[in-house]
Amino acid sequence: MEKTWNNKAWFMVLPVLVLVAFSAVIPLMTVVNYSVQDTFGNNEFFWAGTDWFTDVLHSDRFWDALTRNLIFSGIILAIEIPLGILIALNMPKKGLGVPVCLVLMSLPLLIPWNVVGTIWQVFGRVDIGLLGYTLAALGIPYNYVNNVFDAWVTLIVMDIWHWTSLVVLLCYAGLVSIPDAYYQAAKIDGASRWAVFRYIQLPKMKRVLLIAFLLRFMDSFMIYTEPFVVTGGGPGNATTFLSIDLVKTAIGQFDLGPAAALSLIYFLIILLLSWIFYTVMTNSDAQS
Repeated sequence: MEKTWNNKAWFMVLPVLVLVAFSAVIPLMTVVNYSVQDTFGNNEFFWAGTDWFTDVLHSDRFWDALTRNLIFSGIILAIEIPLGILIALNMPKKGLGVPVCLVLMSLPLLIPWNVVGTIWQVFGRVDIGLLGYTLAALGIPYNYVNNVFDAWVTLIVMDIWHWTSLVVLLCYAGLVSIPDAYYQAAKIDGASRWAVFRYIQLPKMKRVLLIAFLLRFMDSFMIYTEPFVVTGGGPGNATTFLSIDLVKTAIGQFDLGPAAALSLIYFLIILLLSWIFYTVMTNSDAQS
């Protein structure tokens, strides 16, 4: 029998395709158009080819911002992933403590990014902020506005406070999905706490850890609002990440061509690194 094709199903997908076209494809094509052209105003463009991409890739400003992004994302992943696993392991699995812990873990995720930046901007101020005032009272020099180290510590602690909950919730979902039979077998065999984690809990969490790793990498690598509100990219350019540098180029300097080229390079870097992480982690999971 010949298979009957129901083309009416395409009408169900059409609204999604239209929405994606207007929200993603058309803006992306506009950026591509700007990245290969130049203009002197009056909406008159002329072909520039790959000149803007060459300028960006040969710019020390780009490589410095990229290095800061990689360092920041590396620190965030090295802290938040183990910390999220540790908290998830110690959360209750039964009883009234479960909803309480889940609600508490969800609270930081409900706060908008710009509000988080404003909270920590005020929180870290030496004159009125609780953190800054307390450290100053204890005789500990702290000023995230003028000191590079303090600015980085503030941004890192702020991101950990805001996003570790996401890792915790994902890890907790992986833990509660493990059948009790595994724990009963481990108890009969006299397995230690470390052995249970190494051979039962960690393998069962690999999928959710992959999701957590990719989400946290992409979010931390694309971070903009929080450092812009707290430090504005300073002191100097110490916290000027690629996202902030892109906005300065596009809006501050109104260099649309270089900004479009930088945005495409930025997008391709995130896409490439995410694909590498995903491939490595899935291959290691398949081999194990």
